[in-house]
Amino acid sequence: MKIHFIGGGNMARAIITGLKQNNFNTSTITVLELDIQKRRALAAELNVQVTDTYAEFSNTDVIVLAVKPQQLKAVCTELKPIVKSQLLISIAAGVRIADIARWLGDYRAIVRVMPNTPAQIQAGISALSAGDGVSQAQRIQAESILAAVGKTLWLESEAQMDAVTAISGSGPAYVFYFIEALQDAAMQLGLNANTANLLALHTVAGASLLATQSRDDIKTLRAQVTSKGGTTEQGVLALESANFKDIIFRAAKAAEEKSALLGDQLAQ
Repeated sequence: MKIHFIGGGNMARAIITGLKQNNFNTSTITVLELDIQKRRALAAELNVQVTDTYAEFSNTDVIVLAVKPQQLKAVCTELKPIVKSQLLISIAAGVRIADIARWLGDYRAIVRVMPNTPAQIQAGISALSAGDGVSQAQRIQAESILAAVGKTLWLESEAQMDAVTAISGSGPAYVFYFIEALQDAAMQLGLNANTANLLALHTVAGASLLATQSRDDIKTLRAQVTSKGGTTEQGVLALESANFKDIIFRAAKAAEEKSALLGDQLAQ
């Protein structure tokens, strides 16, 4: 399988690194990157072919659109006379399949993906949505590529992508913010910065790992820590009195609405 990436930024690098670690022959990967320093680094570090033109894009199986959303329309203008039967995978946030198809002259072999930043350590989760021109073989290709950087799931409808963006796309920032808050709380309670950092980071990392590996659901795990009349119960009650779950919902809702708005703006 030959793969061409347009854009050599962080997410493209993460996917290529994941493929390399899964024994994919990266010499069959070509990256179009305009920045000469990035091209050199990609070739040296990941053993990929690099280019600054679209000349070889007709001779590939998969094209990964890994540019900024605002650049995607211009990229599609370049690709329009080239695409014939290749699978296009877009990881550009907010840009809908219908708009990419329209910019490409009604080309429909498109899979839209929302990965997230833990993909940089192959611990991400990617939600995929397929256009109506994607074959079963191409669905398997898309899934195998994104599986190199973590878990994958197919959405029932592309309309769910804004909610996915709000949860898994933006979610790492919420978790980092929570870690920040735990660190601040630890220092306000008299612990030094190094101790606060270690306790917050490893508590969140350990709890997440336990949750992913346990057969118990999240509510059961929380109940196991929350002894009646104990310290944890008092802490959870304080979170409940502050409407913590409602705060998280409002954050996710705001992100979902912004994702939908960006989709409308990018479609123009």
